[in-house]
Amino acid sequence: MEINRPDVLASLTVAFERYERALVTNDVQELDALFWNSPHTVRYGAGENLHGYDAIAAFRAARPGKDLDRTITSQVLTTFGDSFGTASMTFSRAGDAAIGRQSQTWVKFAEGWRVTAAHVSTLKSPA
Repeated sequence: MEINRPDVLASLTVAFERYERALVTNDVQELDALFWNSPHTVRYGAGENLHGYDAIAAFRAARPGKDLDRTITSQVLTTFGDSFGTASMTFSRAGDAAIGRQSQTWVKFAEGWRVTAAHVSTLKSPA
């Protein structure tokens, strides 16, 4: 199995960057499009456990679309073969000392890369 084949890594990077742009601009339609439309999709957030595409879409539609800007402080994208990858990153938000963490599992389907599982959490900054 090839890990981080350049063309596959480049295509996952494009999908990840689409997701990030959609997140900080609250482009709910794009965010929904980038998640796998399946009852098997999972997203664990800072205050919610969402099982299934419909629950994730409902959460996004109801979430306030403000104060979403963040700065990525570290990022690791890894692909395995030509249709599976992971994205792990940390981020910060202005005025917040906590360290944000995000991990995603991506699978390349016929329609393109889709998030099949995601986890977002924060870690209190050391005093």
